[in-house]
Amino acid sequence: MKRLIFILLAIVSLGTSTAIAQQQKIKNLPKYDKQRLHFGFLLGVNRTDFSVNRIGPFTRLDTLYVVEVNPVMGFNLGIVSNLRIGNHFDFRFIPTLSFSQRDLNYLFYKNNVVDQEVVKQIESTFLQFPVEVKFKSSRANNYRMYVTAGYTYAFDMVSQAKVESEDKDFVRLDRRDYGYTIGLGFDIYMALFKLSPEIKMFHGLPNLLISDDRIFSSSLRTLRSKMFMVSLTFE
Repeated sequence: MKRLIFILLAIVSLGTSTAIAQQQKIKNLPKYDKQRLHFGFLLGVNRTDFSVNRIGPFTRLDTLYVVEVNPVMGFNLGIVSNLRIGNHFDFRFIPTLSFSQRDLNYLFYKNNVVDQEVVKQIESTFLQFPVEVKFKSSRANNYRMYVTAGYTYAFDMVSQAKVESEDKDFVRLDRRDYGYTIGLGFDIYMALFKLSPEIKMFHGLPNLLISDDRIFSSSLRTLRSKMFMVSLTFE
């Protein structure tokens, strides 16, 4: 009887161990998360927009009635620096070059009919300096979820001198911008590197509009940046 019980327990134990072994996968880069500091690069696309605050009724502004923002797709290139500060927290610095464009559409009405549509293209090349904290879940085989939050300072390197020479009624913006970012992604541990798809939102805090007496600027009270980014990081 004792032998039978022993044999049954051995069979159950062996079966349980086999089932667990089948569920577990071979971990890629098992020592990767023990690194104090590592680097990588980022490739992505962005959709840049404005948060617009108009001055109020446009009936007092000649025939201008509508101002709309049309975001345009752009792309990002960045360098990733990641500092491990705990099992679930990282500190990240990701200098990024972002090429973006936003179009401001002005509709002028006459006798309740659109008389003229004027599009002001605002092209920007941002040098961004995001500083973020990354909160990571526990690793499950070769996957890990994470969220990020941080602060970004940005500088628009595109000179407005050329725009001014081509269009005397251009909309002037401050080159400096800053704001907060929040993001969501997951780490995929490959055989030789870690791949991380990520979505992130940037919301600018300052008013970028430089006021003047032209109708394209005087019809607006504030313009604040918004950017939605989808990227891949290779680390």
